Amino acid sequence: MLAGQHGSGMQLAMEMLVQVGEVQEAPDLIDITGAHIDSCLYHGQAGLDFARALSETGAQVAVPTTLNVSSLDLLHPDLYRGSAETAAASKSLMDAYTDMGCQPTWTCAPYQLTERPGLGEQVAWGESNAIVFANSVLGARTERYGDFLDICCALTGRAPNVGLHTSAGRKATVVVELDLPDGITENDALYPVLGSIIGEFAGTRVVAVVGLDDRAGEDELKALGAAAATRGAVGMFHVVGVTPEADTLAMATQGFDPEASLIIDVNALNSARAAFATGVGPLGAVSIGTPHFSIAEFRELASLIDGEISAVPFYVSTGRDVLDRVSELGIVEKVEAFGATIVTDTCTYITPILEDVEGVVLTNSGKWAFYAPGNLGVDVAFGSLRECVESATAGALVTDGGWLG
Repeated sequence: MLAGQHGSGMQLAMEMLVQVGEVQEAPDLIDITGAHIDSCLYHGQAGLDFARALSETGAQVAVPTTLNVSSLDLLHPDLYRGSAETAAASKSLMDAYTDMGCQPTWTCAPYQLTERPGLGEQVAWGESNAIVFANSVLGARTERYGDFLDICCALTGRAPNVGLHTSAGRKATVVVELDLPDGITENDALYPVLGSIIGEFAGTRVVAVVGLDDRAGEDELKALGAAAATRGAVGMFHVVGVTPEADTLAMATQGFDPEASLIIDVNALNSARAAFATGVGPLGAVSIGTPHFSIAEFRELASLIDGEISAVPFYVSTGRDVLDRVSELGIVEKVEAFGATIVTDTCTYITPILEDVEGVVLTNSGKWAFYAPGNLGVDVAFGSLRECVESATAGALVTDGGWLG
């Protein structure tokens, strides 16, 4: 590949991998079994030019490769409120990646698909929340692959053998201990707030969390990881007694003393939760599903709706695979009867979908709360899923604003 025997596109991909590997002082390249591509999200002409430079040579991915959210909702095209030129460029970018053999999954949560990597499996995933989930919850191994490098790994089936691909790189070097009242871990709002504190504390380091139990399921850990990767650059966390590489704290730290530790109490949670809010005012809309809503979350939403009607625009982002499955369960009709707009293939903090909002947008996502003010120019409020539904029904913010334990 490096010599060009498989075409110029493959040669370019391998040249990039080799150069990055040299910068990282990787001893070699390793085989991967799959990839997830973030580069299919349109950020400008350069990304489209690069994808075409690869796809027009006939280059094809060497491993099963899923695609992250795009800049369009192909299933609900009428929701898009951006320019026609950007839409055309976004669609061309999507086509370039599917032309290279990538699967048109269009989800930021590839771990919700039927096929996903297992413990110890080497993959190359882009998209920050997917990376941290793969490493932490699935126990698969991936470094943080950003735009362009992710598709290079997919085309070549290789990745530099460094960092989180290695056992040594997965050692927790910082420890977070929770000092919280009983019952608080049952509140889903805890996890994005906790993740935001962890992200700011850990930065790029691997962190071990002490004090959670099996009430922290996949959706809760998804929310924690997404916030930690957004507020910091966390690529992996261990939850002692919960995640697969942390039966004990010693297992998570590989027997080494931590570089630093942090105790999180209710006061710290309240401060972090308050920091999510960027403004005050009437409730203008609700947006949930960042990362993409799961089947379990749809079930919970359906149980909370209970025949009510939303008084404000209510958006739920999800993957098309999950949408198919909840449609079969009859959940979609109930959610839409509530007045919710279901968004697929993209996310509402990225793509211009929300109508003009007067007031704050309520979300249960730490990631959405972080990005939406800058991307969309809206103010945000934060609450649990229950608070999102109750607020939408009331047409006004209904949150306790803190932790009742």
